[in-house]
Amino acid sequence: MKYSVRVRANARKNEIKKTGERSFDISVKAPPVDGKANGQVIALIAEFLGTRKSSVTIIRGLTSKKKVVEV
Repeated sequence: MKYSVRVRANARKNEIKKTGERSFDISVKAPPVDGKANGQVIALIAEFLGTRKSSVTIIRGLTSKKKVVEV
């Protein structure tokens, strides 16, 4: 299943908000450097959906605020 994700890096806390049936707004503490923010995005989505991190993949938007994630 594919999800549309909007990410805010360097936030005060890690937070995930479901904004639609298949969309999320995610705030992560990590900076957008060396894939640190993407790693936290994957971890938050996996925890929220109750799945493993290895089953979550960013398929579009690795360097963008707007991403498409497949689970």
